[in-house]
Amino acid sequence: MRYAIPVALLLLLAADARAAIRTQAVEYKDGGTVLEGFLAYDDAISGRRPGVVVVHEWMGLNDYAKRRAEQLAGLGYVAFAIDMYGKGVRPKDAGEAGAFAGKYRGDRKLMRERAAAGLEVLRSSPMTDPRRIAAVGYCFGGTVVLELARSGAPLAGVVSFHGGLDTPNPQDARSIKGKVLALHGADDPFAPAAQRAAFEDEMRKGGVDWQLVVYGGAVHGFTNPDNGTDKSKGMAYDAAADRRSWQAMKDFFAEIFK
Repeated sequence: MRYAIPVALLLLLAADARAAIRTQAVEYKDGGTVLEGFLAYDDAISGRRPGVVVVHEWMGLNDYAKRRAEQLAGLGYVAFAIDMYGKGVRPKDAGEAGAFAGKYRGDRKLMRERAAAGLEVLRSSPMTDPRRIAAVGYCFGGTVVLELARSGAPLAGVVSFHGGLDTPNPQDARSIKGKVLALHGADDPFAPAAQRAAFEDEMRKGGVDWQLVVYGGAVHGFTNPDNGTDKSKGMAYDAAADRRSWQAMKDFFAEIFK
């Protein structure tokens, strides 16, 4: 026996088949430096929606940062993984990565300007609601998004995943316009308790709406499976902290984007 499928259902199924997370490389500039970011969005969503800037770890804009952008697109956001180093410029190893990241850690003005260039790309997208934009960053990127917030950038909020919390300009916390969420490993040797205490003091004095969540037993880089699980190295994946921090970010977004 044959069954007729309604035309309306066929059209719906066809539309569902076409709907997907779309990605594309986006070339842009910061002054004379050519950069190439990674845009991800759900093409089943019409109209403007909240946007999220994603800032990579010290190894540059790699597959890990791109996967996070795609995950955010799956949550209904327009995600733009920015490029801090330059188009095609990627460290070969940890030694080079340290030098690259160190350049920006030592020049916070350059760090802020480079991040702001990526933010502007996302703000100008016709898919993005420019009044509802956040920034998330991992390790080096966590430092970057905090500095972007300290610059007074028009952000509803920022989320730092195991990022450096220190800054040479703590007084700039007064310029932060949105809310701040820092997700941190309790045993992170690169941003120890003293640095966390200084960050808390900075946030209080700046009158910031802030949260600091510390995950017991977690070290640096706890969200990235590529870091392995040997915590004695000071950098390792922690599945529980990864899951909990992602949920904390989602709850934070639900609050700032409501």
